[in-house]
Amino acid sequence: MKPFRIGVMVESFRLPLAEGLEAAKALGADGVQIYSHSLAALVDGATRRAFRSHCSGLGLEISAIVGDLGGHGLEKPAENPARVADMAKVVDLAADLGVRVVTGHIGVVPSDSRARHYPAMVAAGKSMGSYAARQGVTIAIETGPEKAVVLKRFLDDVGSRGLGVNLDPANFVMVTADDPVQAVSTLADYIVHTHAKDGVQLQPCDPNEVYGAFASGGFAKLEARMGKLFQEVPLGKGGVAWKRYLAALRAIGFAGYLTVEREVGANPAKDIATAVRFLRKNIAK
Repeated sequence: MKPFRIGVMVESFRLPLAEGLEAAKALGADGVQIYSHSLAALVDGATRRAFRSHCSGLGLEISAIVGDLGGHGLEKPAENPARVADMAKVVDLAADLGVRVVTGHIGVVPSDSRARHYPAMVAAGKSMGSYAARQGVTIAIETGPEKAVVLKRFLDDVGSRGLGVNLDPANFVMVTADDPVQAVSTLADYIVHTHAKDGVQLQPCDPNEVYGAFASGGFAKLEARMGKLFQEVPLGKGGVAWKRYLAALRAIGFAGYLTVEREVGANPAKDIATAVRFLRKNIAK
């Protein structure tokens, strides 16, 4: 079986894009994931071809582009046409760069499919997935706001090969208290990309409240009221059972990217390097 590939989220270095790419190269990463807003200067085919060539010259594949919808994702039906159109632009960017995966959050999928806004989320998912599939791209929904079984039901209801999963194991641990190992099995048919991140939940929390606070920019106020809810920690120091998690990915035949995402910490370059070493050590087992 092919080994996993190791990627790095360029923005995690907190450096200008060119310097972030050089830092990823220096670590020996196989690829990089990049936010679409970092690529805003790539306005036409020529600039996109040049950037793709630059990354290739560094020995880096672009594993995925982040195309977060922002706000409450697809939870507000009146906003969905604009959000679907925005995602289509990111899909076009990805296709021009030869990138097959676009990742992002879509809001919180309701646990009850009878929720009033659920049909609108499914309809928007169908529209995005259909467009992405025609471009040879998969929009990979990042895990975390809902349990794996809820996300699977949503993806089954959408029924589009253009919609998949970017599995972030730490988000499951920190927010929904879901088991990332079981999530691999549950979402096996849809996983096209993963994040390498770890974390701990400090107290039970409501995903709707957490992601609603993120959407409105009020997360600091939420923690000021409730206390610290969860914490991202270095790989191997949190609640992700890495040996079993990687074995589960192998068991379903996943041989794609484990992309290091580090959103906290005073020395991100050091933390990312440590994460890459951790992955190499554990992949070899």
